[in-house]
Amino acid sequence: MERYAIGIDLGGTSVKYAVVASSGEMPFSGQLPAFAQESAEAVLGQVLKGVEACREYAVSEGLTLAGVGVGTPGVVSADGRTVLGGAENIAGWENIPLAGRVEEAEGLKTLAGNDANMMALGETLFGAAKGATDVVFVTVGTGIGCGVLIDGRLYRGYRNRGMEMGHITVKCDGEACACGGVGCLEHYASTSALVRRFCALSGSDGGAECDVDGKDVVFFYKEGNPAAVQAMEEHWNYLAHGIASMINLFAPQRVVVGGGISEAGDFYLEKLREGVRRQMMSVCGGDTELVAATLGNRAGCMGAAGLVLDKMR
Repeated sequence: MERYAIGIDLGGTSVKYAVVASSGEMPFSGQLPAFAQESAEAVLGQVLKGVEACREYAVSEGLTLAGVGVGTPGVVSADGRTVLGGAENIAGWENIPLAGRVEEAEGLKTLAGNDANMMALGETLFGAAKGATDVVFVTVGTGIGCGVLIDGRLYRGYRNRGMEMGHITVKCDGEACACGGVGCLEHYASTSALVRRFCALSGSDGGAECDVDGKDVVFFYKEGNPAAVQAMEEHWNYLAHGIASMINLFAPQRVVVGGGISEAGDFYLEKLREGVRRQMMSVCGGDTELVAATLGNRAGCMGAAGLVLDKMR
């Protein structure tokens, strides 16, 4: 029997929302601006608007909802109810009783989880990692997120506070990262880092004269622009070191790479595979496939809904 849940994918730019079926179908979806730089209350308001839109759709279609799953940046408490902190891209997003606020407003059982973990769960239940039990999911965007499945279960670390792959050190004497550390993978291999490096190599300070995004840098790379070529090569090198480290630790069946830049084309994944093969221990990664995510920007909502649907099984 088909079951349904609401999936919310909260990011620094938008709040994506969807009604998701246990089969993986998504009959209703949409998105709102996150207002992430305004206040935590503004963000919560947008999350509630997304949940309400989904609830209204479900009522109109006669669908019974199992609950609400929310994927959010930052560290979430082990019971899936409170955002503890660690979301540098959302103002004031610390000690937020997220599940309780949604339940109070909408009367639906709610669970929350880290956004990268929810993307990993989505790809495992419905996408590129379906059928695998040991998976590393990496999302490359404004930051770098990571989700790990071991023996078919999400691994989060003690009290749900681990798997911050974006903040493993790839340059011990490197530049400061927003997390407070130095030399973090996120600071050198995220899409934001790629754009920043391209601007620096182009002789710009990153102002209006360097108004580009990751897609632009990829386009310039394909055109042979020297700054773009160097920036992309450095990006692949740092990211490959980070992924190889995860392979050496977990020896997964699959590494699934998501995020907008991973959709640049087959050449992007192949260059990344080359770097990973050079850096990883073959005994650890000999059975590992490195593949592109298949759900695109649906992964977060589908994984968040899957968190609820999986708990209800």
